[in-house]
Amino acid sequence: MGGQARAVLRPGDWVSFDGGEHQVLAMAGTSVRLRSVDGAEQVVLASYLMGAADFAVVDGTSVPQLEPFGLLDGLPEDVLAEAQGWERHVVEVETGLAPGAGPGATPRPGHDPAVFTVAQRTEVKAGELGVSARTVERMRARYAQQGLWGLVDRRAVRAREATGRADSRLVAVARQVIEAETHASTGTRGRLIRRVVKAVEDAYGPGVVPVPGRSAFYKLVDALSTGRHTFSSAVTRRQTANRPDGPFTVTFAARPGEQVQIDSTPIDVMVLLDSGMPVRADLTIAVDVATRTICAAVLRPVGTKAVDAALLLARMLVPEPMRPGWSSALRMSVSRLPHARLLDVDARMESAAAKPVIVPDTIVIDGGQVFVSDTFTRACARLGVSVQNCRPGTPTDKGIVEATFDAINTLFCQHVAAYTGSNTQLRGDRVDAQAAWTVRDLQDLLDEWLLLWQARPHDALRDPYFPPAVVRATTAGPPVGGVSGSCLPGDPGTPTAACG
Repeated sequence: MGGQARAVLRPGDWVSFDGGEHQVLAMAGTSVRLRSVDGAEQVVLASYLMGAADFAVVDGTSVPQLEPFGLLDGLPEDVLAEAQGWERHVVEVETGLAPGAGPGATPRPGHDPAVFTVAQRTEVKAGELGVSARTVERMRARYAQQGLWGLVDRRAVRAREATGRADSRLVAVARQVIEAETHASTGTRGRLIRRVVKAVEDAYGPGVVPVPGRSAFYKLVDALSTGRHTFSSAVTRRQTANRPDGPFTVTFAARPGEQVQIDSTPIDVMVLLDSGMPVRADLTIAVDVATRTICAAVLRPVGTKAVDAALLLARMLVPEPMRPGWSSALRMSVSRLPHARLLDVDARMESAAAKPVIVPDTIVIDGGQVFVSDTFTRACARLGVSVQNCRPGTPTDKGIVEATFDAINTLFCQHVAAYTGSNTQLRGDRVDAQAAWTVRDLQDLLDEWLLLWQARPHDALRDPYFPPAVVRATTAGPPVGGVSGSCLPGDPGTPTAACG
């Protein structure tokens, strides 16, 4: 192999250093283990070795470089372990000793360079591994050129290098163009490719940056747009782009009423107006963060007004009265709430349903006109309730109430007549003809269902100061999971919502 240029210094090479010739036995990080012709061994830094005045590779190879340790660090452990295993075998073929052999170690049978030629040692190693001698020769050649990196399974490398051989400038521009598609109407891959090519030419000039072929370009675009929905739903694409980057601080409240989230959205059920016309209705709810209690819910025909939001606030602050026909199991007197003690606070608790009255300290709203209106903000100010605005276009700031809407659609709406589904693709035939409930009737059904929600186990209900505690139901109904306790403000260890 004399006269062949090598890109890296590898075990087995002979170098001139410190007034004599030494053989490279092993390399670990930036350290090199050397053995002199008289058998003395030493470990030196690669930078010190290569910077020595008399350093030279005896066989006339070019000045070596260190192996690409950064690339090696990014490999999966099993891939790196396989490459290191091959390294031991290749080094043993070259030198007769495996890397890390101690002083005075002797070659194994069939591997002694003083007795067997390289070809013979290659045949022995091939028989030992159960591969062909050509495979061992190929691995030796790759190790000679690239060191340990040359022994890495390229299939694993290609799987990690999604952009392939594409020019880095082209990849950077493609990422920018794909990012710009977030708020645009969905187009085809062909349109995106043309925009990328034009942007590259505008930035670097025509013909400066090499452009891959059609098939390779399509693969590059698919790799860069994975998970971004660039060529599918525009709504999903915008929602995905709006997710917080990296770890996001979750909304935290240590006690009932500390933070209440409020929002409004069209409900997935058709209702009848007084005129008999079927329409969608708007649902406005307030959710307590600490207990996940739906403090109040108001249904109105599409077009919720500020007075409806103020009505929601008023309903939060009074007990929920029992309705004729409701099961007696929904009474507060048979729930886990401390009914007898609450009678001293408000006589209306005598005939109240099992839903707590939670007085909010802070209400979190979005930028909807209903909630930023003078009517709602003045009502909050009169009650001493702080109003906290979300960041524009950031529904994750009030993710709890958003998730509650999904739960209502799944657990309530889809079981009601004239359910529409969440979009037109999921809608049945002539749903409007199935409308059977007025807004008032559906409001009564929803109010009754909310009492059942209070007894439903919720995996987010844990003691904020003792997170491993058992999952509990919200407030009403018999104790879930054997949990019991009081619900008065200030009581230590309160496991349920408190009444204000």
